[in-house]
Amino acid sequence: MFTSLRTRLWLTYALIVGVVIAVVGAALILYLINNPAESRQELERLRLISLLIAQRSAVLDLPDGSLEDSGVLAALERVDQTLNARIILLDSKGVVLVDTRAGLAPALPGLARLPNRRPNALPFLQDSAGRLWLMASHTDDQGRIMVVAVPRPRTPVLSVLRDDFFSPFAQAIGLALLLSLALAFWIARWVAAPLQRMAAAAREVASHPLGMQVQPILLDGPQEVRVLGNAFNEMTARVITSRQSQRDFVANVSHELKTPLTSIEGFAQAILDGTAADELTRRQAAGVILAESGRMHRLVMELLDLARMDAGTAVFERQRLDLGAILDGVLEKFSPQVAQTGVRLKKTFQALPPIEGDGDRLAQVFTNLVDNAIQHTPPGGEVQLSAEVKAGWLEVAVADAGLGIPPEALERIFERFYQLDASRSGGGQRGTGLGLAIAREIIRTHGGQLSAHNQTDSGAVFVVKLPLLP
Repeated sequence: MFTSLRTRLWLTYALIVGVVIAVVGAALILYLINNPAESRQELERLRLISLLIAQRSAVLDLPDGSLEDSGVLAALERVDQTLNARIILLDSKGVVLVDTRAGLAPALPGLARLPNRRPNALPFLQDSAGRLWLMASHTDDQGRIMVVAVPRPRTPVLSVLRDDFFSPFAQAIGLALLLSLALAFWIARWVAAPLQRMAAAAREVASHPLGMQVQPILLDGPQEVRVLGNAFNEMTARVITSRQSQRDFVANVSHELKTPLTSIEGFAQAILDGTAADELTRRQAAGVILAESGRMHRLVMELLDLARMDAGTAVFERQRLDLGAILDGVLEKFSPQVAQTGVRLKKTFQALPPIEGDGDRLAQVFTNLVDNAIQHTPPGGEVQLSAEVKAGWLEVAVADAGLGIPPEALERIFERFYQLDASRSGGGQRGTGLGLAIAREIIRTHGGQLSAHNQTDSGAVFVVKLPLLP
């Protein structure tokens, strides 16, 4: 029961509210025990008596004679008898001048400290017998102090429950507790509900079939929960995309392997059953088997290469490189091919600053880009290879003079097994659809970027951005 986050939050809030209310209630009960209603009423009566006596200032005018002769003591004793309050008059030094109950009640030793008493001190005095007296005092213009005191009423502890102040306060505490528990329940639900939706969405993602769209969870609750929900939605989208990519990847690999295997099987069967009877037919069948097996070998090697890059186990040698020399070597490699196709190769760069990376891997990237550009450039067209430094990057662009890349294909051109011309026949000239995917992974491993866009007039441009050495 107490394992859910909502219940624990609610109990936590309820415990905090309960502790606060308990502390406040204990402080109130302790105050009422120390200051019962009878004591508060007596204290107010004493203050009123002190104020009335102070207003009758003539009573305090003491002549030079004795107190008995002046009639002051008799007047104060009459007040004592009438209002049942002990009246004591002190001079400015705390010396008792008049005490209406002198000899009749225990002395009050604390009277001598009244001139130095703090204004917010408790209104209690203890007599020599140990009993507490309630008191109210007033100081006149001459510094004399009029004290009115009565013994503190003895009240049982349970009388606090009958106190007029206790009942409304107890009702307020009960109402505050109910409202706090309701508010705590709402807060716990506000925090826990998005997390519960995330848990349900996670189970849905784990069990939903491929191709089924999962709705993103609603972002509400505290800021931290909304951030978590947003991250969960992004993670869910990536998981679904990854699962779909894996499915497409398996389907594409199966398709790419099925075609050459079918050709190999067919021509091998033709050789075995004697259909390819003459030498020329057997040589043609053997050539097809060799070409398709070579294509399968390239496909498997490229898949292994991608797998190593995805796993982070591919080995890249890091050394200082002259990228200009690498590009010159790539262009030299395609000299025989362009001579046959009639395509012109043009480079528009001079000396380039050094970079750090794997020379063989970078040569693989630019070989793939230049090869693709030559294949998509008609005879008589021109493939341009340019390089320049821009904002701390070394940018290398390979531009062809073909028809360009369809807009819908620009987003998918670097996907694995994606080919612009999927209708090309099999054989050694057909690619595997992995070259650009491998090229992008190699550039990413070097901390760079590989992108593609169409030119304004004709042709496509592939741009490689590599970081310069510090």
